[in-house]
Parts: sequence; C-alpha cells; structure tokens
Amino acid sequence: MADQQLAAALARRFPVLYVEPPESAATRIRSGGAKWAVRRDPLEILGPGLIRFTPEGLPGLSRPGIGALNARLSAVQVRAALRRLRARPVACLEGNVMVPVMGRISECAKAYWAQDDAEGMAPLIGGRVQAYARATRRLAEKADVIIAANPVVAKSLEAPGRTPLLIPFGCNAAHFSTARDALPAAEIHLARPYAVFMGHLGERIELPLLERFVDDGGRLLLVGPVHPRGDAAAFHALARRAGVQWVGAVGFERLPAYLTGAAVGLVPYNRSRFNLGSFPLKALEYLAAGLPVVATPLPAMSWIGGPDVHMANTPELFSAAVRRAMTAGRDDASDERRRSLARSHSWDARALSVLTAIGLTGSARLGFKAKEPS
Repeated sequence: MADQQLAAALARRFPVLYVEPPESAATRIRSGGAKWAVRRDPLEILGPGLIRFTPEGLPGLSRPGIGALNARLSAVQVRAALRRLRARPVACLEGNVMVPVMGRISECAKAYWAQDDAEGMAPLIGGRVQAYARATRRLAEKADVIIAANPVVAKSLEAPGRTPLLIPFGCNAAHFSTARDALPAAEIHLARPYAVFMGHLGERIELPLLERFVDDGGRLLLVGPVHPRGDAAAFHALARRAGVQWVGAVGFERLPAYLTGAAVGLVPYNRSRFNLGSFPLKALEYLAAGLPVVATPLPAMSWIGGPDVHMANTPELFSAAVRRAMTAGRDDASDERRRSLARSHSWDARALSVLTAIGLTGSARLGFKAKEPS
C-alpha cells in the first residue's frame, strides 16, 4: 500500500505515528472469531521511529453519521496515544476521507493527501458518491496544503487561492531491482517470452485487452487475487486458457521472483473515473524490475512517460504493443535505463517532497520520548 510505504520512508527522517482506519469488535470477530473481540495493545512498533496505531471504532461506516462519529472517536484515541508516547503532533498527513482526524489532534500543519479520486473510489467499495464528495471538499477546505498523487486529482481540487501540489506515488526500487539476480519462482511453468500482470484481478481491468493478447498467441502470467467485485467467472475462464498461468496472491517480499523471467509488465486498466484519477504503483515496480511497460493511456502513465512506457487503448493495439515489446527483447543497457528511472521515483524522494511541502525540511531524532510499548 502506498501509504504504508510512504510512512516507512518518512520515518527514516521523522518519527511517524501511522494511524489505521478504526476497527470495530464486530469486524475482528467476523475475521478472526470470538477470541478477537477483546483487542490487544493498539500501539505496535513497526521499526525505528515508526509506530502503528489502530483506533477502536463503530461498525457500519456506510451508515449516515457513523463516519463523523468514528472520526471524533479516533481523534480522542490518537490524542491519548500521543500523550502515552509523549509526542507532539507536528503535522497530520490525512488520507482517510471519511474518517479524518486532521484538525482534531492539535497538529501544527494540516495536509490532505489525495491518493486517489475519492468520488471515483466510492462505488468500488460500496460507498455513497455524494458523501465522499462532501468529505473531500471539507478536507480540501480545512487543509493548509493539498498533496495529490495524480494530475487529474490535483486539477479537480484546484480552487481560487488553492493550488494542490502534485507528488505522485513512489516505488520501492531497491526491492524490485532484486529481480535482476533472482531466480524465477519455481511454480512458473510458462515458456518464455511471456508478459506479466500483477495486482488485483477486478473490475478495474479491461479484460478484452488480455484476451486479445492471448488470442494472438501471447503467453501471460497473472499474479494476484480475484477481487470480490470482479467478474470471477471471466477471470477463471481466462486463467484456464492455453498459454496463461495464474498463481494467485503472492506476498510483497516474493514479487520480484515473479517478474524476473517476464519480458514486459502490463497495466491493462479501463478508463473508469477511479482509474483516471489513480497512480498504478505496478508501473514503477515493473520498471524497477527492468521490464518495459504496456499500459492503457491513463494520465499517470503519460506523466511517467519515457521510451519504456508504451500506451494503447484498444485490444488490437494493446496486443500489438505487447508483442512488439516482447520481440524487441531485453538487454543490460535497457534494463538499467528502466531501473534508473524507477530509482528517480523512490519513496525516499517522495518523502522528502512531502516533508518540504509541510515545512519539515531538516531532520529530526528517530523514535519517541516515552518508552515504546512492547
């Protein structure tokens, strides 16, 4: 997740309290059984200067008024956690549109981090578009600075006297660059060359793009789970076809081994409102692994640009672009060019941009004043 990776990068310069969305006892029981009704310590050390905090909340975020109530309850708990850590909140980088604590924890600087188009996201998660639109406007009006991860989102949040900063998502380039020396995962049985898609197999994907590529004789590796809101039957039908292998969900640490043998990485997203306002992390991760990218023409892909990001918007053109990239092949020089581009978009670079935006340009001690919880 982008927010988790940014938090880790920020924590290398300033202590960070990473606040999860509020969690209810009902949610814990539903996912883990009755034994999880009573939660453990909500503060968890993730690393030097990085602590995760999970507030207790009420279930039913989609019900009117629950989001606002959870926001107030979360803020009370965050303030208590900060007192426990004897920490002063210098800045709040708020990314939770429906349950924000920004402006409620006595922070010095208030920043709204618009990671995606919140209104476009609402239908994907069962939310009400109007509620997300109102919440977005409130955050934008309250923030001292707005940071947008996508050029479309940045433009949508402009207002008289208000110019959002464009700071796109970054990339864990060092992690994905290990694909250069990694052996392909043992379970992969596709003959080379093959293309790879990694991520959720859901309604964001333009499935005919992949189907046409396979129709044209291409080989395809699918890495990721089927999203609950996706067309499971259609994806399973694709996965059963000759020349296609689906390996299911793979942990983040193991992903480079699923990219190392590929010839090209795919971003076959449709042009939904959410996709137009998103920044697909996988594009930079493919580049860090040394892979050229074939994507649909989304604003984020145009922003990355360069000779290694190829865009096509119909099944025929998409398939042709993938096959051209596979025919061109890879060599050490082009792989290093792509890895170098990914390194220029590292999370450390993004963290520095964010800290500058909120007025924290120096460096501070790592860690918190109080004894951290065990």
